[in-house]
Amino acid sequence: MDLKKEILEIGKKAKEASYDLALLDTAIKNEALGKAAENIKKKSKEIIAANKIDLAKAKQKKLASSLIDRLLLDNNRINSIVDGILEIIKLDDPVKKILSEWERPNGLLIQKVSVPLGVIGVIYESRPNVAADAAALCLKSSNATILRGGSESFYSSTKIIEIINESYKECKLPLGTLQTIPTINRDAVGILLGMDKYVDVFVPRGGRSLIERVINESRVPVFRHLDGICHTYVQKSSEIKEAAKIVVNAKMRRPGICGATETLLIDQEILDTHLPEIIKLLKQKNCDIIGDEAVCKYDKSIIKATEKDWSTEYLDSIISIKTIQKGVIEAVNHINKYGSGHTDSIISSDKISVDFFLDKVDSGIVMHNTSTQFADGGEFGMGAEIGISTSKLHARGPVGVSQLTSFKYKVRGNGQIRP
Repeated sequence: MDLKKEILEIGKKAKEASYDLALLDTAIKNEALGKAAENIKKKSKEIIAANKIDLAKAKQKKLASSLIDRLLLDNNRINSIVDGILEIIKLDDPVKKILSEWERPNGLLIQKVSVPLGVIGVIYESRPNVAADAAALCLKSSNATILRGGSESFYSSTKIIEIINESYKECKLPLGTLQTIPTINRDAVGILLGMDKYVDVFVPRGGRSLIERVINESRVPVFRHLDGICHTYVQKSSEIKEAAKIVVNAKMRRPGICGATETLLIDQEILDTHLPEIIKLLKQKNCDIIGDEAVCKYDKSIIKATEKDWSTEYLDSIISIKTIQKGVIEAVNHINKYGSGHTDSIISSDKISVDFFLDKVDSGIVMHNTSTQFADGGEFGMGAEIGISTSKLHARGPVGVSQLTSFKYKVRGNGQIRP
C-alpha cells in the first residue's frame, strides 16, 4: 500500500471510530485511561530504553540542549505522564452536557448540548509526552486521535502509543480510536493536512517552521501558536526579593518551554534597587543577559540589545531586559507589539496597574505576582493539555478536555409546523 492510501485508511478508521466514541460511557473511557496509566507505569523501562535511542540520535545531530531537554524521558517524567492521565480521569466528562436550554412560545424545547469535535490530528516534534497527553485528553472528550510525531521522538512516541493502544484494546474501545502515522517521511504531513474529509481539527506542537507549515497547508481549522514570547513586567511597587525569585523561576525553571519568560520589563524607578539582585540570581543560574543601554550599565557581561531581541523566543538560558520609562501603559504597549499572545505576567502591589495590565494585555494567559511557567494545563487543574492556543476562535490558552468539544442544538417538538 502506498503512503497516501495508508494515511487515507487511517483517516477512514478514525472517522468511523469517532461516531462510536461520541456515545461512549464515561465509565468505559475512565477504565481505558486507568489501564493506560497502569501499563505506562509498568512498562516504564521499555519507554526509557526507546527514549535512549531517540536521545542518542538527537546528540548525533547536535540538536540544541533545549530540544534534548524536551525529548528526555526519565522515571520522574514518566510518573508525571501517569499522574496527568490520572488527573484527566478525575475530570468531569465534557460531552453530553446540556449547556443551556429554553422553550419557545410555540412550545419547541431547544437544548444546546456539548459534543466531541470528532477526529483530532496532532502533529508534534520532540516531546514524546505529547503522545500520552493527546491520547488521554482526546479519549476523555470522546474524540478519535491521529498522531504524527517527528523523527526526533519517533521511538519514544511509538512505544508510548503501542502501550496505550494495548490498553485500549483490553477495554474494547472502537478500532481507530488512537492511531499514529508510522513513518518519519515528511510527505506524510502534507497528505494528512489535506484530509479535510476525515480530520476536524489539527493541533501542531513544535517549532515555528512546523507550525507555519500546518497553518499554511491545513484544509481544516488549527489550534495554533507560533511562538511563546512571554514577558514578566516588574512594576515599581513590587518587593525586591519576591520579584527576583519570580523572574528567575519564570526564565530558568525550564528555559526551553513555551511558557518561559523571554523578556523582562522593569520600571526605570527601580533599576538601582531591583535590577542588581535580579542580575545576580540570573547569573548564578548561568543565564546570559541582553539589555538596553540603561541595563548594560549594571554589568559588563550584559550584551547590548537590538530591536530583534524584543521579538525573539530564545528557548534557552538567555533573557532580554528592557527599561520601562512611562509605567504600565508603556509595558502593555510593548507586550502587545512584540509579544505572541501566549503568557505575560506583572509583578506589582499596585491594584490600578495590575487591573490595567490584566485587562489590556492581549494574551491568552495574563498573570499577577506569579511565574509564567504556570502556563500549563496541568497547573490549571485540567489534568494535562494538548497545547497552548494563541488563537481567539474556539479555544484560547491551555487546550484541555473542555476545549476539545463543540456543541449541537437538540430541538424537541410535539407536532409544530412553521407557518
